[in-house]
Amino acid sequence: MSVVGFDIGNENCVIAVAKQRGIDVVLNDESKRETPAVVSFGVKQRFMGLAGAACATMNPKSTISQVKRLIGRKFKEPDVQNDLKLFPFESLEGPDGGILISLEYLGEIQKFTPEHILGMLFSHLKRITETNLEMPISNCVIGIPSYFTDLQRRAFLDAAAIAGLKPLRLMHDCTATALGYGIYKTDFSDAGPTYVVFVDIGHCDTQVCIASFESGQMRIISHAFDKNLGGRDFDEVLFSYFAAQFKEQYDINVYSNAKASIRLRASCEKLKKVLSANAEAPLNIECLMDEKDVTGFIRREDFEKLSLDLQERISVPCRKALADSGLTVEKLHSVELVGSGSRIPAISRRLTSLFKREPSRTVNASECVARGCALQCAMLSPIFHVREYEVQDAFPFSIGFSSDKGPVCTLSNGALLHKHHPFPSVKIFSLRRTHIFHLEAYYADLSELPTGVSSKISSFKVGPFQASHMEATKVKVRLQLNIHGIVTVVSASQLLEDDIVDPHARSDAHLTSDKMEAESNRGFASVPNSAEDSNLKHLKPSSMSAILYKYLGFYTELERERISSNLEQIEEWLYEDGADESVDVYTEKLEYLAKLLDPIENRYKEEEARAQASKGLLDCITEYRMLVLPAGERDLIIGECNKAEQWLDEKIQLQNSLPKNADPILWSNEIKRKAEALDMTWKQIMRSLTSPPSSKDANDLDQRDESDGISMQVD
Repeated sequence: MSVVGFDIGNENCVIAVAKQRGIDVVLNDESKRETPAVVSFGVKQRFMGLAGAACATMNPKSTISQVKRLIGRKFKEPDVQNDLKLFPFESLEGPDGGILISLEYLGEIQKFTPEHILGMLFSHLKRITETNLEMPISNCVIGIPSYFTDLQRRAFLDAAAIAGLKPLRLMHDCTATALGYGIYKTDFSDAGPTYVVFVDIGHCDTQVCIASFESGQMRIISHAFDKNLGGRDFDEVLFSYFAAQFKEQYDINVYSNAKASIRLRASCEKLKKVLSANAEAPLNIECLMDEKDVTGFIRREDFEKLSLDLQERISVPCRKALADSGLTVEKLHSVELVGSGSRIPAISRRLTSLFKREPSRTVNASECVARGCALQCAMLSPIFHVREYEVQDAFPFSIGFSSDKGPVCTLSNGALLHKHHPFPSVKIFSLRRTHIFHLEAYYADLSELPTGVSSKISSFKVGPFQASHMEATKVKVRLQLNIHGIVTVVSASQLLEDDIVDPHARSDAHLTSDKMEAESNRGFASVPNSAEDSNLKHLKPSSMSAILYKYLGFYTELERERISSNLEQIEEWLYEDGADESVDVYTEKLEYLAKLLDPIENRYKEEEARAQASKGLLDCITEYRMLVLPAGERDLIIGECNKAEQWLDEKIQLQNSLPKNADPILWSNEIKRKAEALDMTWKQIMRSLTSPPSSKDANDLDQRDESDGISMQVD
């Protein structure tokens, strides 16, 4: 199983993989640690990554960059229109209101969605990783901004699926950074939580989160962001400054020339980095436009004055995250500054003034997200053994639900899930209905959303179920905010008055209604609330890991449904008829659930034992091949090693041909016996080398020694 973390940045991508000795960053074809997030279309072929970035100046209208800004967005959103003005490629509105990118490829005008482009980029990163690891990959964890909407998260999953990837989790960037920061630290105080602020200033956005660290666990308390403030905005300040200067000094308008704009923006980005370490910096570009060479000059002091409003905007999400956390500055342990735009000295000074302490840079500014994602992937993988560490994230939006009869709400603002609700989690509530009904999810607070983003999330159709024409029946609905931050209705069941849970009954005995059809971006009715009371049951990551993530891939869909159904039935029984039962009844229920899990746990344990035994055998083979022995004995032990290795390869190929959820082939003990047999062969060889010679051998030895004039006494 692959254990890979992807950080898909607006400008560059980073790939990290988990290995036995830790987390490594994958190098691309040119031995670079970062790969440009660029796809360029030539006459007959595509160029991606570094090759695509090299084509940007020569072929700007067919080179797509910053696709992350467009994924899962609508063409008419104000932010999208502002971004499209900066891009040289042509775009138009799609039939569904989305974005289409139009360009010439293979002699025809082609139209691609941002998901298609991102899928191509994922394929390129997948190829780089497979080349590096020399094995196919599929399972991964992908970093995403915390402000991504439900539609953007689904679009990312779709793009990954295009490339043949299976994300185990979409992980918030700051959460991944916090995981990489906290899991290795052992100096947290036992007196109480340690609070750390993470400020990530990327190429196009700024994200802030506050995390609480204790021994063996990490909890995100608050998220805040400015999705339109990043390093490129500081580049744009320099671009505008020099564009105006060149207009006056050289009478050229770089805005009218796509290639000149690309070259000047690239030079301004380099100039910004120079100003981070120097008080002043020159700008020289040969043949920028109209065959004119241009020169310029700027001081850091002037640059900071020009970007003063951007610096002030950095403080806004920081204050927002602090206010939402309910903490004071004095309770903060440290401030960690990361991201490609974090190196500007003025930003550090601004954060120092705000948090009353200088920001730290103890994590790698460019690689921290990918490393954290790889760590999370290892934690979700049954192959890697990562020490127990609980990761609890917080969802940055309030979510409401509406039924045919009005909003289903439990909070004062009409939301069913409040802002910074921990996830993954489950919400259970019941409604009384007489026929098929719809549930529609929406963002409850429009002020939390970026400008122009629709509040609608998705719609679910529930039914049919058994009910009389005159009386409404009670329907229990289970909602899930899953590990990707996507809202789904996972089940709906009819509660009968005479329900008695029999653990040996069929799993669908009381589920007379479980038909659900999901539809994206449906409207909702705003009518008075008529929903019944609801109960919140939050599944902590640690408990979900024991039921779900620990055994990921070791169960069939039928087994998952059966276990899930039984858990729901017993849970319902616990909160109703089972509240006053005896200990024996509870024990019986627990034993029944354990029997359901036994086959899955056996597969999991067998794979663990098999992996450990295989490693032991391979270690023996490696050790024995390196022994210094006489030629005959060495040939013998090498032959036995080769036979054992071939046998193990055949067994592994046989096992790999079976699905993981198949009944296990119990051959871990065979591997141990193979290693014991190899060890016994080695011991026999060593005994033959160290044992005394026979009497005949001794006589022959005496004769040989005497013939040489040497006398030896053999006991």
